[in-house]
Amino acid sequence: MDQRGRKRILGQGGIQAVSPPEIHRGEKLERDLEGSPVQGKRLRQRLRNFHQGVDSYVASLGGPRPYMQRLRDIDAGTERHLQRLHEAWSDLARECQHDAAAFADRWRMHVERLSFSDVNNLIETHNRFFPIESRLPMDVRRRDFALINGKSYRREQLDAACVLERFPPDHAVALQGHPATGGRAVAR
Repeated sequence: MDQRGRKRILGQGGIQAVSPPEIHRGEKLERDLEGSPVQGKRLRQRLRNFHQGVDSYVASLGGPRPYMQRLRDIDAGTERHLQRLHEAWSDLARECQHDAAAFADRWRMHVERLSFSDVNNLIETHNRFFPIESRLPMDVRRRDFALINGKSYRREQLDAACVLERFPPDHAVALQGHPATGGRAVAR
């Protein structure tokens, strides 16, 4: 480092003229302190019994972590599938207006042919990597990772059984247009 840079940094070149931005900041600070109950009083020192780790600092600069983005994608994909299923369920119920047996057979066949691989791949990745990415602590008594709000972090994959539980092959229920909400939750 050269001599000029050192003098500028350390202020060993004497008192320098105050620049207009510094004057503006000083005036703004004085206006902010007007009427403050702590003006002129000594402030209590805050103890900082923690230090911010480099990993959390770096993670805060990178935006949402991968598991957060993956959970958002899982929820969006599941919601997309549920909307399509509800529409197909209601449409098929209207098509089979007077034939409940045909509705039940056609609905089961339709559900069996569906593929949920896009969401199921995300769910599988979530179930494998979530505890590591989120630093989920271990529960020694359960010999598994800790519960989150009393529930396991694992998500159930979408399959025909959970769809038929949510959208039963019951013609009367389908005509009303209200899917079942009880039983096993669909990836939620």
